[in-house]
Amino acid sequence: MLAHVDSTAILGIDAYIVRVEVDVSSTFASFTIVGLPDMAVRESADRVRAAIRNSHFEFPLRRIIINLAPADIRKAGPTYDLPIALGILRASEQIGEFRLDNFVVMGELSLDGSVKPVRGVLPMVSGAKQAGRTVALVPVENAREASVVQGIDIYPVKSLHDAVELLMGDGRAPYQSPPLDTYLADPSYTEDFHDVKGQEAVKRALEVAAAGGHNVLMVGPPGSGKTMLARRLPSILPTLSVNEALEVTKLYSVAGLMPSDTALITTRPFRAPHHTVSHAGLIGGGSYPRPGEVSLAHHGVLFLDEFPEFHRDVLEVLRQPMEDGVVTISRAAIALTFPARFMLVAAMNPCPCGFATDITRPCTCSPQQIRRYLMRISGPLLDRIDIHIEVPRLLQDQLMGQPMGEHSQAIRARVCRARQIQAERFNGSPPYCNAHMQSKHLRQFCPLDATGKDLLRTAINQLNLSARAYDRILKLSRTIADLEGKDNIEAHHVAEAIQYRTLDRRLFE
Repeated sequence: MLAHVDSTAILGIDAYIVRVEVDVSSTFASFTIVGLPDMAVRESADRVRAAIRNSHFEFPLRRIIINLAPADIRKAGPTYDLPIALGILRASEQIGEFRLDNFVVMGELSLDGSVKPVRGVLPMVSGAKQAGRTVALVPVENAREASVVQGIDIYPVKSLHDAVELLMGDGRAPYQSPPLDTYLADPSYTEDFHDVKGQEAVKRALEVAAAGGHNVLMVGPPGSGKTMLARRLPSILPTLSVNEALEVTKLYSVAGLMPSDTALITTRPFRAPHHTVSHAGLIGGGSYPRPGEVSLAHHGVLFLDEFPEFHRDVLEVLRQPMEDGVVTISRAAIALTFPARFMLVAAMNPCPCGFATDITRPCTCSPQQIRRYLMRISGPLLDRIDIHIEVPRLLQDQLMGQPMGEHSQAIRARVCRARQIQAERFNGSPPYCNAHMQSKHLRQFCPLDATGKDLLRTAINQLNLSARAYDRILKLSRTIADLEGKDNIEAHHVAEAIQYRTLDRRLFE
């Protein structure tokens, strides 16, 4: 007899329907899975056989053929265990007709018949809803995550026997989830800018960066507070919108990084990979590509500490996603695109020993060593970083005194006002903040008065600015004006933006 059960599969961060077709014939006993299954799918034969027997059903000793359609797209992972088992029970006539319509099933089976959680449930349920399905059977541990998708009934199942009873119509109610808005309350952060002593200029630079979504490079001696400042940057970024939170949650769900007690990620991501990270770890990859650190930092912060210690060829692959906000990973069989709209925050020492700019300790590096160290970062990559700021060592009075700065909540309020101005300016369409403006937006939204033009002309001549650096100064000027609530860019906005590019001349030339 022939039976079918619908499931889903992940393609990038989106999903499509997979029809699990099961044919049980009366010839010799065998178990075959076709439809481009990977090893985890092939191994489901043994898991399903044991789960059916241990759930007090009979495993048919006949020829069983499983087809995962469409057959030309690779199927990966243990998601199909539960739909395969249900299809076998239906095809062998151990259970009757399913009483639920338009449903999808996903879940890994243990040998005792219990259902284990799987990764990627949020995009799979979202894809099922877009395909017109109205019911989803998911593992109990994934129910909260699946319930984020509105407009589809979620039924948690804890075992194969539980799933059978549900499909036979036991009358249970679907999982009740709270409205999405309840997840998006103002997030609380354990780290606050108030804890940072001194460094007022750096705090101002990070506020400008947060207000416009700009990339930042911090240069200073060891112990000056670079990492401490970077880790507090998410606390002054605006709260994620519903669409942003869904995008971030999809990425973490596909990567298998969703906390078990979390339905929706509501805080800005902060990713800090070690400097030994590979291309695939940073950008994403694998034989069947998965998101890397740049995608896991989507709508958040990617922090690269000890910037020059990263392999140069690894850093160079950042250039395209920094410009485009997406990363495309191509393999022989497939090409997948992942979102990667992140704020890059990099931190580095000014020289190998770290004390070239220190006012208390002498530097022991030769000019050649310093030059080789700084040359690990290419000019094109530096050009894509809007703000270059020096982080000096704290003075004795600052170090021993009490923190006197603003709390993150007060800074975030100013940042949110600036972002709101930008949202109204762009009328809800891309770009979403000043750092993402294109040339046409610069001409429309960043006109300069005569004094501002003279300042910028002098900066171009003295600092040898590239066309990209020129554009980024205009974007920074627009952000600084937005923080002040000014409609027009004034000379002092341009002057502050220019000073964020002067560190290059002292260090990298």
